Amino acid sequence: MIFRHFRIQCLVRSFMIAATLFLLFQFYTRTGHPAFIAVLGAAAAYQVYRLIRYVEKTQRDLTQFLDAVTYEDFSQVFNAPGSGKIQQNLHNAFNKVLQKFIDTRAETEMQYRYLQTVVQHIGIGLIAFRTDGSVEMVNNAAKKLLKVVTLRSVSDLDTVNPGLSHTFLNLRTGENRLIKIQQAEAILQVMVHTTAFILRDEKYTLVSLQNIQSELEEKEMEAWQNLIRVLTHEIMNSITPIASLASTAEALIREKCTDATIPSDVKEDIHKALKIIEKRSSGLLHFVESYRHLTRLPAPDFQIVPVSDLFSRIEQLLRQSLETRGIAFALDIDPRSLELTADPNMIEQVLINLVKNAEHALAGRPDPCVQLCACISGSGRPCITVEDNGKGILEEVQSKIFIPFFTTKKDGTGIGLSLARQIMRMHGGSIRVSSRPKEKTVFTLQF
Repeated sequence: MIFRHFRIQCLVRSFMIAATLFLLFQFYTRTGHPAFIAVLGAAAAYQVYRLIRYVEKTQRDLTQFLDAVTYEDFSQVFNAPGSGKIQQNLHNAFNKVLQKFIDTRAETEMQYRYLQTVVQHIGIGLIAFRTDGSVEMVNNAAKKLLKVVTLRSVSDLDTVNPGLSHTFLNLRTGENRLIKIQQAEAILQVMVHTTAFILRDEKYTLVSLQNIQSELEEKEMEAWQNLIRVLTHEIMNSITPIASLASTAEALIREKCTDATIPSDVKEDIHKALKIIEKRSSGLLHFVESYRHLTRLPAPDFQIVPVSDLFSRIEQLLRQSLETRGIAFALDIDPRSLELTADPNMIEQVLINLVKNAEHALAGRPDPCVQLCACISGSGRPCITVEDNGKGILEEVQSKIFIPFFTTKKDGTGIGLSLARQIMRMHGGSIRVSSRPKEKTVFTLQF
């Protein structure tokens, strides 16, 4: 519409110039009066000048408008007081287009801020980086998971865990991988999913990180509980009648069989054999019954427990046993007012088991010592550590000690640490071990 008006305006001005020139020609050829010729000549020149200014003004406005769009300078306002209606219409059209750009940019900015808010508050860690490893975006969940404040390059991940940057840079698009990240406070099992996208002709890799350590432990414990439940049920059903029959058979031999029917030495051998069968069956029943505790733990009775009271009870129970073996026992609580929300009986049992294990590991060691410490971890959660300077645990064994039935003791049942892990899981926490053979072993309870 505006450009149609512009053409009409140009045609009108051109027609007026042509008419003025025609009159000038008529006066020049017929009258030759110099005054009229001068006036008409000046009028024609002025009209040509006005036409040029009009066309150039439109071009200048159009150039200014295009520059504003090109450089996103939407602060420009087109308004020329005293200009004609057509020029004003053109200015209004420019202003409307610029306002539309402003509205679109504001909406885009709003959507970007909304997306940023979602990305930063989502519970899954996200990292986007270029092919050269420079990080474009990292959200709060990833920073919290990896315990970093900033992340400018993927190579910085090696400070979190050696070789982690190499793992990230070699991830294939669409790949799902479970990676293990060793941290000071815990070992994380992180599920990594990778996808690629192109933005402004540059390739990016987007990696999502999700810590599934607790889910894996939960499923593992559930699987062990189901297995133990089936095994104990079947073993109990088979062993109970054997023990009962052995006891009955032993009683019958004593009462019914005489030396006339069975020689005394044979009778005594049978009696001993049946006694052994009965004893071992009863021992096996007791052994199986102990594993039932893994599937019969009651729900924790949560209370606010001062750690100083908890440690005091542990010390009273175990001090004499440790002193008898010549083992030094040290307690440390920082801060002294530290409290736990836990079942005191359950946690006390866990700590007793851990100290007893430390006592066993210190056999024959010079200057044996057990330290029981409580503090606030780097993540702001209470934790308790049981440390000893015993023989330590081999690295290949450390990943197995929490598995039911696994034990390194000749007379062990493999239930103590399994029970401890289940209790900590019921408290929403975790238990882990770090050990250097022949130096020290530290069990950490994280609440």
